[in-house]
Amino acid sequence: MSSRGHEPDDERALLTRLKEGDYEAFEEIYARYYRQLTGNLMKLLKNRDLVGEALQEIFIRLWNNRKNVDPEKPIKAYLFRIGENLVYDTFRKAARDEKMRAYFMAFTTEAYEHIEKTLFEKENRQMLYNAIEKLPPQRKKVYSLCKLEEKSYKEISEMLGISTAAVNDHVTKANAFLKEYFSSHPSLPALITATVLLGNLS
Repeated sequence: MSSRGHEPDDERALLTRLKEGDYEAFEEIYARYYRQLTGNLMKLLKNRDLVGEALQEIFIRLWNNRKNVDPEKPIKAYLFRIGENLVYDTFRKAARDEKMRAYFMAFTTEAYEHIEKTLFEKENRQMLYNAIEKLPPQRKKVYSLCKLEEKSYKEISEMLGISTAAVNDHVTKANAFLKEYFSSHPSLPALITATVLLGNLS
């Protein structure tokens, strides 16, 4: 197989065959994409058993929904979207399972980079705002400028008339507070927001 990728016409023909129930076409799609999917799932789940289950489910869904596949659209995006949804479901289950919750909490934000934006937009943003409101006024201002408006320590220092060391102190203490705040709310949104914050605020 050529290493330079797959031509659109080649994939279109392959997906047309899949749509018609050609199992060899299905096996070819599996061979093309399972390594990339495995790598992506591993970054998110950090567990071979969970990755194996997710990978199997992705291709079961592909086969079961083959008649709905659009040969004009890249199959890779479709497969990765299924994978992200399965990861999200796994996190939901983790919120109800003490051992899984502890397992996921051990990760840094690296494991969640691919879904951070979606999770924040869907259900975490208001929770984050609520937590920020509980910070002391100056700390809230520093944190908001740094993390929500993405200002540098130097810019914040000049805007507020405080030293960069003071900015760093506020961010460090805000981090400690938010870690404590979210760890006491073991729902899925709080769990993942806390994990993201721990990586971003350190």
